[in-house]
Amino acid sequence: MEKLEENYDVTLHWRAFQLRPPGSPPISPQRRAQIEASRPLLQKRAREQYGLELNPGPFEVDSRPALVVAKYAESQGKGNAFHTAAMRAYWQQARVIDDEQVLKEIADSVGLNTRDFTTIVRSPAFSKEVDADIALAHEYGLDGVPALIFANKYLVMGAQPYEVLKRAVEKAQADGA
Repeated sequence: MEKLEENYDVTLHWRAFQLRPPGSPPISPQRRAQIEASRPLLQKRAREQYGLELNPGPFEVDSRPALVVAKYAESQGKGNAFHTAAMRAYWQQARVIDDEQVLKEIADSVGLNTRDFTTIVRSPAFSKEVDADIALAHEYGLDGVPALIFANKYLVMGAQPYEVLKRAVEKAQADGA
């Protein structure tokens, strides 16, 4: 995404989505084994194509607290910075992003005012914004991440190479979107 921002006139707008909301049935041992077995390939691809070393956090983290804090960060003009820091914390530093202390450290690292952090995490207003994003994803029929929508028109599902994203941006721009 950073490379797209550097090379094209695009603006990122992150939406909240809970892959496994509270109350979801447990992941079967077979599915978990399948996910774990795919991680070495994901790590290799990230290293070779993007120069990233992945060290993902624990499985089955409740992302909702991070999503709520992200909405607060957006309200303070630091949404993308928080999102980037939270993603790095989880995917590269194996941090537990549903832990309030970890989230507070991430928020502090991007310059957010965290004096009343517990109030922020439990904010009904920011929680409603998360719910609205999740409802919109369901309206679109989305049930997985990542899902990228370019110009409110072109959907790219799953982790895709840069060239696929580049083509989507170029298509949207060619269509005047």
